[in-house]
Amino acid sequence: MTAQEAPTPTVRMWFDPTCPWAWMTSRWLGEVAEVRGLDVDWRVMSLAVLNEGRDLPESYAARMPRSMRLTRLVTAARAEGGDAVVKPLYDALGERIHHAARKDDDAIVAEALAAVGLPASLADETDAHDEALRASHAEAIDLVGDDVGTPVVAVGDVAFFGPVISPAPTGEEALRLFDGVVAAASVDGFFELKRTRTRGPQFATEGEAA
Repeated sequence: MTAQEAPTPTVRMWFDPTCPWAWMTSRWLGEVAEVRGLDVDWRVMSLAVLNEGRDLPESYAARMPRSMRLTRLVTAARAEGGDAVVKPLYDALGERIHHAARKDDDAIVAEALAAVGLPASLADETDAHDEALRASHAEAIDLVGDDVGTPVVAVGDVAFFGPVISPAPTGEEALRLFDGVVAAASVDGFFELKRTRTRGPQFATEGEAA
């Protein structure tokens, strides 16, 4: 049985909207999902929650309020509009945050909500859905451990941190990588494969298909 003929796996991805590496992974996984007909379950994890109580470099610590705001936003959006709004909202946020490198979060949030057809009132940050946010985050950490970050991708019941990629592969290369992840997940004792990153996130042109 070839990889293309194998049963379609259940795939979940946890992301923090502020993480450029998660954005890269989501572009790859979105392309694979379209070609292979995967129904990806897009879920939130929060770098702000992950790093609570940790001694962080000042420049990195300064990013945590943004992480908390945007992961709260996506969690509130899921509560308002259901699972179907999560990926479109993530796409709308990511195009502005990562491709356009914008920092004007009030405008970014307002525009993203409008683009997805969600109420503008969701822009008001509250802790009303923090229990759901922390539960989603904990689900990812329970699968991979707390010595990793975002993204987390699960194939069936097996999850990994990553893949960490730049640029996001497309076409046959994207499918080969996915088949490799599926193969790794099928090996009970496989835990880690890593090399030093030699480049930062390389974003595609704004507006390209996710």
